[in-house]
Amino acid sequence: MVYDATTLPDVSGLTVGIIGGTGDQGRGLAYRFARAGQTVLIGSRAADRAAQAAAEIAALPRVPAGATVAGADNDEVARRSDVVVIAVPWDGHAAVVGALAGPLAGKIVIDCVNPLGFDKQGPYALTVAEGSAVQQAAGLLPDSRVCAAFNHVSAPLLADPEVDRIDLDVLICTEDRELVGVVAALAARIPGMRGIYAGRLRNAHQIEAFTANLIAINKRYKAHAGIRVTDL
Repeated sequence: MVYDATTLPDVSGLTVGIIGGTGDQGRGLAYRFARAGQTVLIGSRAADRAAQAAAEIAALPRVPAGATVAGADNDEVARRSDVVVIAVPWDGHAAVVGALAGPLAGKIVIDCVNPLGFDKQGPYALTVAEGSAVQQAAGLLPDSRVCAAFNHVSAPLLADPEVDRIDLDVLICTEDRELVGVVAALAARIPGMRGIYAGRLRNAHQIEAFTANLIAINKRYKAHAGIRVTDL
Protein backbone atom coordinates (compact mmCIF):
# COMPACT_ATOMS: atom_id res chain seq x y z
CA MET A 1 0.00 0.00 0.00
CA VAL A 2 1.37 3.42 -0.96
CA TYR A 3 1.64 5.96 1.85
CA ASP A 4 -1.33 8.35 1.71
CA ALA A 5 -1.27 11.33 4.08
CA THR A 6 -4.87 12.26 3.15
CA THR A 7 -6.15 9.31 5.19
CA LEU A 8 -4.66 10.57 8.46
CA PRO A 9 -6.96 11.80 11.24
CA ASP A 10 -7.30 15.45 12.24
CA VAL A 11 -5.13 15.93 15.33
CA SER A 12 -5.03 19.73 15.30
CA GLY A 13 -7.22 19.95 18.40
CA LEU A 14 -5.10 17.66 20.57
CA THR A 15 -3.01 19.04 23.42
CA VAL A 16 0.53 17.68 23.27
CA GLY A 17 2.53 17.50 26.48
CA ILE A 18 6.30 17.09 26.46
CA ILE A 19 7.76 15.43 29.57
CA GLY A 20 11.38 16.53 29.48
CA GLY A 21 10.41 19.60 27.51
CA THR A 22 13.31 21.64 28.84
CA GLY A 23 15.89 19.34 27.17
CA ASP A 24 17.10 19.69 23.59
CA GLN A 25 14.88 17.03 22.03
CA GLY A 26 11.82 18.03 24.03
CA ARG A 27 12.21 21.72 23.29
CA GLY A 28 12.74 20.99 19.60
CA LEU A 29 9.60 18.90 19.29
CA ALA A 30 7.63 21.46 21.31
CA TYR A 31 8.80 24.23 18.98
CA ARG A 32 7.79 22.33 15.85
CA PHE A 33 4.36 21.44 17.21
CA ALA A 34 3.79 25.00 18.42
CA ARG A 35 4.91 26.30 15.06
CA ALA A 36 2.24 24.09 13.47
CA GLY A 37 -0.41 25.59 15.75
CA GLN A 38 -0.69 22.66 18.16
CA THR A 39 -1.44 23.40 21.82
CA VAL A 40 1.76 22.45 23.65
CA LEU A 41 2.48 21.95 27.34
CA ILE A 42 6.08 21.79 28.59
CA GLY A 43 6.70 19.51 31.54
CA SER A 44 9.58 19.54 34.00
CA ARG A 45 10.17 18.47 37.59
CA ALA A 46 10.36 22.21 38.34
CA ALA A 47 7.28 24.17 37.20
CA ASP A 48 9.23 27.44 36.98
CA ARG A 49 11.77 25.93 34.59
CA ALA A 50 8.93 24.58 32.45
CA ALA A 51 7.21 27.97 32.37
CA GLN A 52 10.44 29.70 31.36
CA ALA A 53 11.06 27.19 28.56
CA ALA A 54 7.46 27.61 27.34
CA ALA A 55 7.81 31.39 27.21
CA GLU A 56 11.06 31.09 25.27
CA ILE A 57 9.51 28.67 22.77
CA ALA A 58 6.43 30.86 22.29
CA ALA A 59 8.71 33.80 21.43
CA LEU A 60 10.67 31.93 18.76
CA PRO A 61 10.34 32.89 15.07
CA ARG A 62 7.40 31.39 13.14
CA VAL A 63 5.40 30.40 16.18
CA PRO A 64 1.95 31.88 15.42
CA ALA A 65 0.81 34.84 17.48
CA GLY A 66 -1.51 33.63 20.18
CA ALA A 67 -0.16 30.08 20.08
CA THR A 68 -0.77 28.19 23.30
CA VAL A 69 2.55 27.13 24.82
CA ALA A 70 2.51 26.73 28.58
CA GLY A 71 4.67 25.09 31.22
CA ALA A 72 3.92 23.16 34.40
CA ASP A 73 5.26 20.32 36.49
CA ASN A 74 5.24 16.84 34.96
CA ASP A 75 2.18 15.67 36.87
CA GLU A 76 0.02 18.59 35.74
CA VAL A 77 1.19 18.30 32.13
CA ALA A 78 0.36 14.59 32.12
CA ARG A 79 -3.14 15.32 33.43
CA ARG A 80 -3.90 18.14 31.00
CA SER A 81 -2.54 16.59 27.80
CA ASP A 82 -4.20 14.28 25.27
CA VAL A 83 -0.86 13.03 23.95
CA VAL A 84 2.32 12.95 26.03
CA VAL A 85 5.83 12.67 24.61
CA ILE A 86 8.47 11.21 26.92
CA ALA A 87 11.77 12.96 26.11
CA VAL A 88 13.75 12.57 29.33
CA PRO A 89 17.35 11.34 29.71
CA TRP A 90 17.61 7.56 29.84
CA ASP A 91 19.08 7.47 33.33
CA GLY A 92 15.92 9.06 34.73
CA HIS A 93 13.45 7.30 32.44
CA ALA A 94 12.07 4.64 34.78
CA ALA A 95 11.67 6.97 37.74
CA VAL A 96 9.94 9.74 35.78
CA VAL A 97 7.62 7.46 33.81
CA GLY A 98 6.71 5.29 36.77
CA ALA A 99 5.75 8.32 38.86
CA LEU A 100 3.25 9.39 36.18
CA ALA A 101 1.34 6.12 35.86
CA GLY A 102 -1.76 7.63 37.46
CA PRO A 103 -2.13 10.85 35.46
CA LEU A 104 -1.12 9.07 32.23
CA ALA A 105 -3.84 6.43 32.53
CA GLY A 106 -5.91 6.44 29.35
CA LYS A 107 -3.51 8.81 27.58
CA ILE A 108 -1.50 8.31 24.40
CA VAL A 109 2.18 8.13 25.36
CA ILE A 110 4.95 8.51 22.78
CA ASP A 111 8.37 7.43 24.03
CA CYS A 112 11.33 8.83 22.05
CA VAL A 113 14.06 7.94 24.55
CA ASN A 114 17.17 6.14 23.29
CA PRO A 115 19.18 4.14 25.86
CA LEU A 116 22.72 4.99 24.78
CA GLY A 117 26.14 5.03 26.38
CA PHE A 118 29.20 7.00 25.34
CA ASP A 119 32.90 6.24 25.71
CA LYS A 120 36.13 7.06 23.90
CA GLN A 121 35.00 4.96 20.93
CA GLY A 122 31.75 6.86 20.58
CA PRO A 123 28.06 6.09 21.15
CA TYR A 124 26.73 2.57 21.70
CA ALA A 125 23.41 0.94 22.59
CA LEU A 126 22.78 -0.05 26.19
CA THR A 127 21.15 -3.31 27.21
CA VAL A 128 17.67 -2.77 28.67
CA ALA A 129 16.19 -5.52 30.83
CA GLU A 130 12.70 -4.99 29.39
CA GLY A 131 14.07 -4.99 25.82
CA SER A 132 13.83 -1.28 25.05
CA ALA A 133 12.95 2.08 26.59
CA VAL A 134 9.41 1.94 25.21
CA GLN A 135 8.88 -1.58 26.55
CA GLN A 136 9.99 -0.34 29.94
CA ALA A 137 7.49 2.51 29.63
CA ALA A 138 4.71 0.13 28.60
CA GLY A 139 5.39 -2.02 31.66
CA LEU A 140 5.24 1.02 33.94
CA LEU A 141 2.11 2.40 32.27
CA PRO A 142 -0.31 -0.53 32.01
CA ASP A 143 -3.32 1.77 31.57
CA SER A 144 -1.80 3.99 28.87
CA ARG A 145 -1.62 3.62 25.09
CA VAL A 146 2.12 3.46 24.46
CA CYS A 147 4.24 3.68 21.33
CA ALA A 148 7.78 4.54 20.27
CA ALA A 149 8.29 7.35 17.77
CA PHE A 150 10.51 10.38 17.00
CA ASN A 151 13.64 8.46 18.08
CA HIS A 152 15.70 9.56 15.08
CA VAL A 153 14.83 13.24 14.81
CA SER A 154 17.77 15.65 15.02
CA ALA A 155 17.37 18.11 17.89
CA PRO A 156 19.42 20.85 16.10
CA LEU A 157 17.16 20.61 13.04
CA LEU A 158 14.04 20.79 15.18
CA ALA A 159 15.34 23.88 16.96
CA ASP A 160 16.53 25.79 13.88
CA PRO A 161 13.91 28.41 12.84
CA GLU A 162 15.49 28.64 9.38
CA VAL A 163 14.73 24.95 8.64
CA ASP A 164 11.29 24.79 7.06
CA ARG A 165 11.21 21.08 6.19
CA ILE A 166 12.65 18.06 7.95
CA ASP A 167 12.64 15.29 5.37
CA LEU A 168 12.60 12.02 7.27
CA ASP A 169 10.35 9.17 8.31
CA VAL A 170 9.26 8.69 11.91
CA LEU A 171 9.24 4.96 12.70
CA ILE A 172 6.34 3.98 14.95
CA CYS A 173 6.31 0.82 17.09
CA THR A 174 3.20 -0.09 19.05
CA GLU A 175 0.78 -2.85 19.96
CA ASP A 176 -2.13 -0.46 19.32
CA ARG A 177 -2.68 -0.12 15.56
CA GLU A 178 -5.11 2.77 16.02
CA LEU A 179 -2.26 4.80 17.47
CA VAL A 180 -0.31 4.67 14.22
CA GLY A 181 -2.62 7.08 12.43
CA VAL A 182 -2.68 9.56 15.32
CA VAL A 183 1.10 9.59 15.71
CA ALA A 184 1.64 9.72 11.94
CA ALA A 185 -0.73 12.69 11.77
CA LEU A 186 1.27 14.46 14.48
CA ALA A 187 4.48 13.76 12.58
CA ALA A 188 2.87 15.19 9.45
CA ARG A 189 2.29 18.48 11.28
CA ILE A 190 6.03 18.97 10.75
CA PRO A 191 6.58 19.58 7.01
CA GLY A 192 8.59 16.81 5.35
CA MET A 193 7.92 14.16 8.00
CA ARG A 194 5.98 10.93 7.56
CA GLY A 195 4.96 8.49 10.26
CA ILE A 196 5.54 4.84 9.27
CA TYR A 197 4.41 1.75 11.19
CA ALA A 198 7.54 -0.27 11.99
CA GLY A 199 6.20 -3.19 14.02
CA ARG A 200 5.27 -4.10 17.56
CA LEU A 201 7.02 -2.87 20.69
CA ARG A 202 9.40 -5.83 20.62
CA ASN A 203 10.90 -4.35 17.44
CA ALA A 204 11.67 -1.00 19.04
CA HIS A 205 15.04 -1.95 20.52
CA GLN A 206 16.86 -1.84 17.18
CA ILE A 207 15.24 1.51 16.34
CA GLU A 208 16.44 3.00 19.60
CA ALA A 209 19.88 1.41 19.17
CA PHE A 210 20.23 2.69 15.59
CA THR A 211 20.43 6.20 16.97
CA ALA A 212 24.03 5.38 17.91
CA ASN A 213 24.75 4.76 14.23
CA LEU A 214 23.13 8.05 13.25
CA ILE A 215 25.19 9.94 15.81
CA ALA A 216 28.35 8.35 14.37
CA ILE A 217 27.23 9.27 10.84
CA ASN A 218 26.50 12.84 11.86
CA LYS A 219 29.87 13.20 13.54
CA ARG A 220 31.78 11.77 10.58
CA TYR A 221 29.96 13.74 7.88
CA LYS A 222 29.03 16.84 9.91
CA ALA A 223 25.37 16.26 9.08
CA HIS A 224 21.97 15.83 10.70
CA ALA A 225 21.07 12.48 9.19
CA GLY A 226 17.67 10.84 9.47
CA ILE A 227 15.81 7.85 8.04
CA ARG A 228 13.72 7.68 4.87
CA VAL A 229 11.91 4.45 3.94
CA THR A 230 11.82 3.71 0.23
CA ASP A 231 8.99 2.26 -1.91
CA LEU A 232 6.21 3.82 0.17
